[in-house]
Amino acid sequence: MNSIVKAFKPIAIRETSYSAADIFKLLLITWFALLAVFNLFPQIDQEVSAHFFTMEACAPGAALQEICGHFPYREDFWLQILRTLLLRLPYVVAFVLFWKFIDCYSQFGATFDGERARKLKLALGSLIVGPIVLVNFILKDHWGRPRPFSTTDFGGALDFVPAGSTAGKCLSNCSFVSGEAAGAGWLLCLLFIMPRASRRALFLPLATISLLAPALRLAFGAHYLSDVILGWLSSFVVFAGILALTDSPQREKKLKIE
Repeated sequence: MNSIVKAFKPIAIRETSYSAADIFKLLLITWFALLAVFNLFPQIDQEVSAHFFTMEACAPGAALQEICGHFPYREDFWLQILRTLLLRLPYVVAFVLFWKFIDCYSQFGATFDGERARKLKLALGSLIVGPIVLVNFILKDHWGRPRPFSTTDFGGALDFVPAGSTAGKCLSNCSFVSGEAAGAGWLLCLLFIMPRASRRALFLPLATISLLAPALRLAFGAHYLSDVILGWLSSFVVFAGILALTDSPQREKKLKIE
C-alpha cells in the first residue's frame, strides 16, 4: 500500500509557482483580450447602458429621430453624495499612506522597517502611475470616447464609438477608461500589502467599495461597461507591474497551487 502511495504522490501534489512578473503578464493579456472583445462587440456596452436609461417623449419641435430620456440614478441626491465620497476615498487613503511613509523614513536607523517602507512605496507608486497618470492624464484625455449620456443613443449630441477607438469627438475627461473605477481597483490592491489579520477584516468592505464605485458610474450613464471593467482592472495590471519591477528574486513571493 505504501509503495502505491509513494508512486502516485508526485502526480497527486504538483506545485506551480507564479512570480509577480507572471501575474503581470497574465493581467496585461487579460486586459487587452477584454478590450478586443468590447471593441469587436460594441453592442455589449450599448445594451448594458440602455438598461439604466429611461426613455421619455420628446418636447415639441424635437428632431424626428431624436432620442429623449435620462438616467434616473444620476439624479438621485443620496447616490450622488455616495459617489462623491467614493470618488475622494482613494485619495484620502493615499494621504494617510503618504503620512505613514514620511513617518517611516523619519525613524531611519535601527528601528527602520524596510519592508514596510517598500510596501508603502508600492502602494503610492501604483496610484500615481495607474489611476492618476495612465488613466486620467493619458487615456481619458487622448482617446476621445464620449460618455453614454453625451451620445445620440441616450439623448446627447455625439456619436457612439467602441472601446479603444480614438475616433470619438470628446475633447477632455472622456469615458475611456473610468478614473473612479481605477481608483476603486487600487483600493482593493492594497489588500496584497496588508498583514493577514487586517486583510481578513477589510476584505469585505474594500471589495464592496471597489465594486460599488464602478457600478454607480455605469448606472449614472457616465461610463460604459467596458470603461469601468478596464479601468478597474488597469490598477491591478499597474500594481503587478510595479511589484514585478521592484521585487528581487529573493523576495519574490510565490503563489503555490496544489
